[in-house]
Amino acid sequence: MRFTVNREYLLKALAMVSKAVPQKAELPILQNVKMSLNEKGLELTGSDNSMTIKTTVPYMNGEVELIKNFKHGETLVQCKLLFEIIRHSESEYIDFELIDNSILKISYGDTVNKPVTIRADEYPEIDLSLNGASFDAKASDISKLVEQTAFAASTKETRPILTTVNLNAHANILTATATDTARLARKSIDIDSDASFSANIPAKKLLDIIHSFEGEDVVNIAISDKKAVFSFGNTVISTRLINGEYPNTKNIVPKTFNYYLEVNSREFLSAMDRVSLFGGIIKLVMTEDEVELISRSSLAGSANVKLSTFQFSGERLEISFNSQFMTDAIRAVGSEDVTIAFIGEMKPFVVKNVKDESIDMLVTPLRS
Repeated sequence: MRFTVNREYLLKALAMVSKAVPQKAELPILQNVKMSLNEKGLELTGSDNSMTIKTTVPYMNGEVELIKNFKHGETLVQCKLLFEIIRHSESEYIDFELIDNSILKISYGDTVNKPVTIRADEYPEIDLSLNGASFDAKASDISKLVEQTAFAASTKETRPILTTVNLNAHANILTATATDTARLARKSIDIDSDASFSANIPAKKLLDIIHSFEGEDVVNIAISDKKAVFSFGNTVISTRLINGEYPNTKNIVPKTFNYYLEVNSREFLSAMDRVSLFGGIIKLVMTEDEVELISRSSLAGSANVKLSTFQFSGERLEISFNSQFMTDAIRAVGSEDVTIAFIGEMKPFVVKNVKDESIDMLVTPLRS
C-alpha cells in the first residue's frame, strides 16, 4: 500500500472514526484503525464492538485531488498514535508507504514516522450492510429528535433498556422516547416512509452519532433486528441495539390537568439556578398572585426567589422537584415561554411548548 493524501481531509476522517475506537478494549486489536485503500478511496474503520464507524476520503473533491501516487492495500495501525502523528504535521499532503506488512512509513517535510502495523485480516468481521427497514430523513430533524429526548435516558446499567432511546416508526411518524422512570421525554417527527419498527438504541451512542452529522443535509437510517445503521456523506455508522421490550409509555402522559403555570423560560431557569445553590430539590409554591421557588438545606441554609412574570390558574399548589430534571425539560422544549401543567402535589407534571404538540416532557415530583 502506498499513497499521498491531503492532511486536512485525513485528519477529519480520523477524528470521525476515533469516536468509535476505545481507549481500553477487551480486544486490544480494536484500539487500531483499519486503513483500506481501494477503488472508492481511503476507507478508515474504527469500532468498539458495539458501535462501528467507517468513513472514506475520496480520490477527488470536485477538482481537488485528495489522494495521489497510490497503490491499493490495507493495514491496521494504532488509532490514537496515528491521529497524533497527523495532527502534529504541518504539510498539506502526507506520504504513506506500508513496508513488509509490518511498518507504516509516514513522511512529511523533514519528518518520518514509522509506527508498527498489524495485518488487516486480523481485524474482526464487521457487518455494515443496510438491512431491514430503511428511510431517508433530514439530518437536522434527526438531531433535534435525539437532542430533545436522549437526556432523559438512565445512566445506570442496572436496567440496560432504560439507557436507550426507543425509536418507533409507524404510519409515517418517527417517535423517540427516553425515560429513567423519574422523567420522560418524547418527540415525534414526520417521515416520508411507511417503515414500521421499534428499536432501542443506546442514548450515549445516539448522541455521538448525531454529533457526526455536521454539514450533512440527509441521513439514511436502516433498522434491522440487531443493529441501526446511519449513512450520510462519506460515512456509515452502525450501533448495536439493546434487546428487550421498552416500557409501555404510550398513555403515561396525562391529558387533563387542574393547574397551569405559564412562565418565561429564561427567567424561570435563572431563578432555579440561584436557589439550587442550597440544594438540588426545589419547592415551587404557586397562587394566582405569587409564584415562589424555595430551596433549603439543614447545613447550608436557604434561598427563595419570587417570579416577576407568570400566569397561574388554579388553587394554591405546592410541589417539589429535582431542579436538574426541570432544567433539562425546559431547555429541551426550546421555547421562549413554557406551560407547566399539574394534576396535584404528588402527580407527575408536564412541561409543554403550547406551539409544538410534537414534544412531551414529564417529570415526577418529590416529597419535600
